[in-house]
Amino acid sequence: MEIVLVHPEIPHNTGCAARLAAALGLTLHLVQPLGFSLEDRYLKRAGLDYWPLVELAVHRDWAAAAAGLGQGSERPLAQRLHLFTARGGTSLFETDFASDAVLVFGSEGSGLPAELIAHHPERRVRIPIRSGVRSLNLANAVAVAVYTALAHSGADLPEGDGSYLAHPHAALDVRPADRLRTP
Repeated sequence: MEIVLVHPEIPHNTGCAARLAAALGLTLHLVQPLGFSLEDRYLKRAGLDYWPLVELAVHRDWAAAAAGLGQGSERPLAQRLHLFTARGGTSLFETDFASDAVLVFGSEGSGLPAELIAHHPERRVRIPIRSGVRSLNLANAVAVAVYTALAHSGADLPEGDGSYLAHPHAALDVRPADRLRTP
């Protein structure tokens, strides 16, 4: 399973998604343009000392992200996509997820690009919220969606029992930009 943030704007939300990716051993993909620098101190701070555990890929645009995400799975990317939007779609809790799912989230200000949704309208997923509330915070939406998708897919969740043992690389001063992998 992979997490994709398309045009994220707020470093704290992306840092929280990175920390979640580290906690679950998932790759975090960022699609440019980003509303911040990978050198941003708030991004680093939100990810705390977990950046050594983050598999991070940054793509110049959606086409480059789709090309990279399309590799390594037996199923076509179009069948693995789940486009999270506050504007319609199937409820998160009624959606079938597979272990190779690609969970895609849009920017805080404008959501997913209209062209992406128009190209895959049947892949829209919504997190149910009350009327009168525009949307959830991006970091919260990612956390709710990822854990739900993992549980629904039957994937093994980490066996963490609440104890903490620092990762050997946690003391290193690793910046988000240091974790980039070439897609």
